[in-house]
Amino acid sequence: MSDNGDDIPRSRQVARLADLADAPAETVGRGGEATPGAPPAQAVPQAEQADGIAEARREFARLLGEFRRTAVLVPFDDQDSLWTADFNGVRWICAFSDEEALGRFAAARGEAGREWTYRTILGARLLDAMVPMLPGPGGVALDAGSADGTLFPPVAGVVPDEVAVDLGEAAELGERGRDERGQA
Repeated sequence: MSDNGDDIPRSRQVARLADLADAPAETVGRGGEATPGAPPAQAVPQAEQADGIAEARREFARLLGEFRRTAVLVPFDDQDSLWTADFNGVRWICAFSDEEALGRFAAARGEAGREWTYRTILGARLLDAMVPMLPGPGGVALDAGSADGTLFPPVAGVVPDEVAVDLGEAAELGERGRDERGQA
């Protein structure tokens, strides 16, 4: 086996961002109350919600494990750096499952005619070694811009703990900061 994962089989995509976008909006809030602005619906029992969340977490863990074992294509920009995109304060390394996915991305950007330099990198290496090199929070966007796109965000369990964003702690610090300034 080579160190860049060339002998690892291609992953099969299971979770698609387009599926999430087409999913009905959450109609039940905490405690079973309807979410404002959501269409009327019957409340989903909490046990079913918990089962659904647990199933989604298992599916994401399976997808993450598959990504970590898979070699993906990572294009380079004009400065010979990994192709990244900034969105909502997170820098995303753009990776592609195959040349066809990279080609669709290039065509969508109107850059299908230019030569794209890329390297094959193991998903685990992207998450464990490359993401920590990014300035600020970072993750990996697999097949960006496609219906089969998947995000691996900068959270514990996906990226190394030292570069993971702890949303609970960040919210708590924000609340504490407002309290210390005397604001509600």
